[in-house]
Amino acid sequence: MQRIGIIGVGEIGRALVDGLCDGVEERPEIYLSPRGARTAAELSKRYPTVHVCADNQDVVNRSELVILAVRSQDRVEALAGLRVGGDRVIVSVMTGVAISELRRTLGTDAPVVRAIPLPSARERLSVTVTCPSHPVVDDLFGGLGGTLPVADEAILNVFQALTATLTTHYRYLATLADWAARQGIPAEGADRYIRGLFQGVGRALGDDTRSLQQLAGDHETPKGLNERLRTTWFDPANAEALTKALDALLADLK
Repeated sequence: MQRIGIIGVGEIGRALVDGLCDGVEERPEIYLSPRGARTAAELSKRYPTVHVCADNQDVVNRSELVILAVRSQDRVEALAGLRVGGDRVIVSVMTGVAISELRRTLGTDAPVVRAIPLPSARERLSVTVTCPSHPVVDDLFGGLGGTLPVADEAILNVFQALTATLTTHYRYLATLADWAARQGIPAEGADRYIRGLFQGVGRALGDDTRSLQQLAGDHETPKGLNERLRTTWFDPANAEALTKALDALLADLK
């Protein structure tokens, strides 16, 4: 795939462009919508194969594969009147927008694939869920960290709910750093230590020979500090509250 269009240049759009272009010898031609004009201009200045188009239709006309990366609530305005030929491939990274709705909106018989790329696509470390599997799309995201095709949108929605835990994780780390600062540790030192601690956890996650449960057990000493905090804070009631929150998100996505 050599000509890629991106409509909506927010965090994910930027991450995709960086992953496809940064440090890459043979960069694809990428066409960006004027939405997010500052980011689009910055990317086109950084990478010679990235171009800012006049409008969204211009993006479609110039591209073989079109990535729809606008916010779900902006889709009506962004996609209104677009004409998409059947020779294009459409990839939607919009949350909670079904393939059937996109087909009605665009009035096209082109292949439509939903995908969940992560911000780590910029480092080519994103495992991207796709539905349905499509060779061109799977190859594209395979180069950005790997592809996880699923059979239907109900399964994709489960993965979409899981992505909603990302900022909760960051807020958890921030809460730890704030607690340490209240104990008298300089805020900068607390921040640095928490980052180092959990970067190590991230590296351990790269060992896919051990399950997540096994990793937890391997890092825990019976009656030790880790076990104590886990069993007193992340107790059954806490786990159930998290499960209910995820269930509610999934219900909304359906």
